[in-house]
Amino acid sequence: MMEKNAKIYVAGHRGMVGSAIIRELERQGYRNIITRTHQELNLCRQEDVERFFAQERPEYVFLAAAKVGGIVANENALADFMYDNMILEMNVIHSAWMNGCKKLEFLGSSCIYPRMAPQPMKESCLLTSELEKTNEAYALAKISGLKYCEYLNKQYGTDYISVMPTNLYGPNDNYHPLHSHVLPALIRRFHEAKMEGLKEVICWGDGSPLREFLYVDDLANLCVYLMNYYSGDETVNAGTGKELTIKELTRLVAAVIGYEGEIRWDTSKPNGTPRKLLDVSKATALGWIYKTELEEGIRLSYEDFLNNPVRAER
Repeated sequence: MMEKNAKIYVAGHRGMVGSAIIRELERQGYRNIITRTHQELNLCRQEDVERFFAQERPEYVFLAAAKVGGIVANENALADFMYDNMILEMNVIHSAWMNGCKKLEFLGSSCIYPRMAPQPMKESCLLTSELEKTNEAYALAKISGLKYCEYLNKQYGTDYISVMPTNLYGPNDNYHPLHSHVLPALIRRFHEAKMEGLKEVICWGDGSPLREFLYVDDLANLCVYLMNYYSGDETVNAGTGKELTIKELTRLVAAVIGYEGEIRWDTSKPNGTPRKLLDVSKATALGWIYKTELEEGIRLSYEDFLNNPVRAER
């Protein structure tokens, strides 16, 4: 287990996941937490990352930094998503190993699993068939990161683990109209429709895809739990084990926000993967279970949106 005074580096601390991990660490009494902004440390610059690790020598690393986005962002910047994510992962993981880091936790995404994987998706279905094309570049980068952790364990005896969350949402999310994921995008869209008195909101696809959502503070709780209690080469899925259609999700978001207009569907736009439900039996067997139900999480996320206008504009 991590000692309370252990030196802990959280990469990506300004993002939704990284900031949640810091909240959880502080809640549990950890105080020796190291952070760097992108301006202070560009993780895509190998020499700078190596210098940082040589100077600071963190004992534990949570690698939550990533270039992320929704369907539009992924499709329009395939090369950027692959390069930025792969290079920053390799820089951080390699430098952690070179400088004797006791344990590293790599944060990935459920998009690493095949497009048509058997549902719910077990950790063992990785690399069994082709990926979803709309986020293939991002998925390939994340697969490389988790595999590098696995290979370091096997070759050098490190204790590097990986966690693959389902769709996340919560405080400090990205609500950009083009670069956000589905749930924060819906929060912004329905909020603006309510404020402008719009009679209808148009959503992408036909609403049929099934999705699972995990509140980010629940993920952070699991991340700290795994850092203390789990070691192994295989990744650990992080989710709720529950799913709903995008159509059901839009109705729920509209209800929480108080939008009473019509919801229409633009079937000329892509649906994405038909279904993405994680098998969370491994995390459950380790003694962890999520706490926040979806409706309550959406309410908390909407409060965060309303209280952070600058974040809502980006």
